[in-house]
Amino acid sequence: MRPQRLVDLLAVVALVLLGLSGYLTWVSADPGNGRPVVDFNGYTITKAPVTLALAAVVAVVVMKLAGTALRRVLGGLVVLLGVAAIAVSLSVRPDGPELSRLRPELSDVLADKVTQSLGAAPWFALGGGLALVVAGLITVLTAQRWRRATQRYERDPAAAGSDHGADQWKAIDAGEDPTL
Repeated sequence: MRPQRLVDLLAVVALVLLGLSGYLTWVSADPGNGRPVVDFNGYTITKAPVTLALAAVVAVVVMKLAGTALRRVLGGLVVLLGVAAIAVSLSVRPDGPELSRLRPELSDVLADKVTQSLGAAPWFALGGGLALVVAGLITVLTAQRWRRATQRYERDPAAAGSDHGADQWKAIDAGEDPTL
């Protein structure tokens, strides 16, 4: 698989994983005493993974249009975005007062003994961050081998001889149709 395609695939995987982390349960708070368990999804806890995923996808799209130097800079930026997603997934663990700030109606409940458990969302954010780091590193290491976006439409100077155009004008001047 070409490195450019691999980076595209990793960016899509990161977008899906980080997007899922925003909508899956990040923290469950069980207040006990028969009260219902309160689930907090990732987007309620932190908006960082989804924002980082969207920024990384924009960077990957711009990489397709950029030259080698800018592609390397953007690859480094994608690595930093991945590291930030990993840091968020490992460090964002809201405590009782933070959860009660997010849902003020639960402040009395959460002031009691609360048992918190992590959902799957931080693991999805961690996986998405790792995918971004790998995509950025592949970009930095292979940026010089990527095809330019306009390369498909550029004219090959070796195939189009310099006299070819002049010959056509001479043929037209002589009354011949060069398209036949």
